Amino acid sequence: MAEPRTLEVDTPSGPARATRSRPDGAVRGRLVLGHGAGGLRWTDDVLAVRDAALGLGWVVDLLDQPWRVAGRRVGPGPAALDAAWLAALEALPREVGPLVVGGRSAGARVACRTARAVGAAAVLALSFPLHPPGRPDRSRADELARPATDGLPVHVVQGRTDPFGTPGEVRAVLPPGATLVAVDGPHSLERAAADVAVAAAGALATLAAE
Repeated sequence: MAEPRTLEVDTPSGPARATRSRPDGAVRGRLVLGHGAGGLRWTDDVLAVRDAALGLGWVVDLLDQPWRVAGRRVGPGPAALDAAWLAALEALPREVGPLVVGGRSAGARVACRTARAVGAAAVLALSFPLHPPGRPDRSRADELARPATDGLPVHVVQGRTDPFGTPGEVRAVLPPGATLVAVDGPHSLERAAADVAVAAAGALATLAAE
């Protein structure tokens, strides 16, 4: 595997940064992953998914939103996140094969909301935040279902004790064609990184075979 390449692209909110890793051998597709709503580092579960995807022949972009590039610790609202994501994906170099978009938590929400606009073939959602903790009445099931309205599958990996939505809660609102794999852990899946990677690899292997 070659050394990752850092690409900076302009967005309406300022520069975004993609760290692109390429596999050895033929390219099967491209996976773009976004991060959560806080913190300035990539979590172990996302990095494990990146490594698994590389092993399957996928180019992987880890996309830092402009607020992280600027060193801020908390991100803006959905409209700004979506606009920056759309601009970044439009500016980044394309690759052969299907495009899969996804990420963890807030990044998964962005991917679901914009999947059709970026021409994605599927969405990979890690720790989808179905609702704020203790507020099941504020459901984001409509975001999770949005790709399915365009015929795109959504693959969810969810922690069994996630206060933002247990696997049971998420499974109850899964759109047609979606899949869910439950792993040990709460909203943070760093301790289950290996299991998250296995689940993600299974979804990507299916897409590459189509």
